Amino acid sequence: MIGGDEKLRGSASALLALLIAVSLAALAVAGCQHAEPPGSTHEGDSEFADDEMPSLSPVDLGEGEKLRVVATTSIVADVVRTVGGDLLELTMLLPLGTDPHAFEPTPQDAAAVFDAHVLFANGAGLELFLDPLIASAGEGVPVVPVSHGVELLAFEGDHEHEGRGDDGGSADPHTWFDPNNVRVWTRNIADALSELDPDNADAYEANADAYAAELGELDTWIREQTAQIPEADRELVTDHTGFSYFAHQYGFDQIGAIFPGYSTLAAPSARELAALEEAIEEHDVKAVFVGLTVNPDLAERVAEDTGTKLVFLYTGSLGSPDGPAGNYLSFMRYNVSAIVEALR
Repeated sequence: MIGGDEKLRGSASALLALLIAVSLAALAVAGCQHAEPPGSTHEGDSEFADDEMPSLSPVDLGEGEKLRVVATTSIVADVVRTVGGDLLELTMLLPLGTDPHAFEPTPQDAAAVFDAHVLFANGAGLELFLDPLIASAGEGVPVVPVSHGVELLAFEGDHEHEGRGDDGGSADPHTWFDPNNVRVWTRNIADALSELDPDNADAYEANADAYAAELGELDTWIREQTAQIPEADRELVTDHTGFSYFAHQYGFDQIGAIFPGYSTLAAPSARELAALEEAIEEHDVKAVFVGLTVNPDLAERVAEDTGTKLVFLYTGSLGSPDGPAGNYLSFMRYNVSAIVEALR
């Protein structure tokens, strides 16, 4: 039997979902009316691109009630789950296999955000969909950008492509490709959960410390694996320029990308593709790496034209729980193993 409070909450959520459906539809129409051509710049559009941390206060939880937590991507959700364990009621916004650059929230997503005590996001300008989502669901939900405190890497390519593809700025938002950055995530998550739920702060801290140690071991393992690749072959061509943190930390060069900028939404021109193929041949690049959430057609064409191998990686999403990239640690181990196998 459902209690009176839960019935009320269910009815309110249903009504909210209906209202939000109308709001999101209106926002979608407005977006279509002001649509810009592929490759247009939306620098600074996201309210959450500056990674400001919200002010948090303890939540008054009833007996047996858990913190209601929403996380954006599967990677963010995995780290939140690792720190929070069974103490959280966790909802993940992006389904597995979803490209975060192309995600469009549903009314159900907005209802989940409205009902949450806190929302954890990657930050660094990745989740531009949060602006209309928060506007529709209500601005009372604190948003914790887990990348707060990470030293963001600036775009290093041609300024013509800086910030292209709806990434909210010229910094690379793909901070998770360096496990040292995910250690920063872990601390931010533990601190936020401890502020919201101080009674369980010791558990959050213990989980965070244990996970930080695992991330340190992962970093050591990556260095050992990548040392097998000759320095001359540590060159990356990817679907979009999302490996800056990995390249910076482990001594690789990003020679180029199929999609200019930090998003899969930017459309390359014929001239850009020709220049990329010329760079691949000039540097004798061994492989083109493409994410499993990205349409591989252009990457297949480039690989065929240049005679390079096409290697698929997990990029913006984890894989299925029982697959080779079911959590962040296995996600990184799978990707690093694939990169080493292709380039050594």
